[in-house]
Amino acid sequence: MTQLREIYFCEKCGNVVEILNEGAPALVCCGIPMLKQEAKTKDSSIEKHVPYVEVANGGVLIKVGRNEPHPMEENHYIKFIEVLRKSKICRVELKPGDKPEIFLPVNKEEIIEVREWCNLHGLWKT
Repeated sequence: MTQLREIYFCEKCGNVVEILNEGAPALVCCGIPMLKQEAKTKDSSIEKHVPYVEVANGGVLIKVGRNEPHPMEENHYIKFIEVLRKSKICRVELKPGDKPEIFLPVNKEEIIEVREWCNLHGLWKT
């Protein structure tokens, strides 16, 4: 059974789905079951993926790549950064050429989880 906020991926077409209404027994895309994504939390490659949250100017600055920004090229980029709070979710869509970071006017203590999706390496969280 699907659960609220789970993310699923289609290996055939690359479709990404976030669950907004839980309970479906399975998700199917392109005639095959979609794969539930488990967010990774430790960087192990040269490209950095784990979102980093720092307090800045009355809010938080969230970067993908603490000391070295994640590539934002046509074939390798961060698709979105999503901030989960108790009663609100903020997702910012990014595209090649953008900076892999966002600013939100919220207190760091309100944040439950930050996730991001890399078009090549999938789901990451902090």
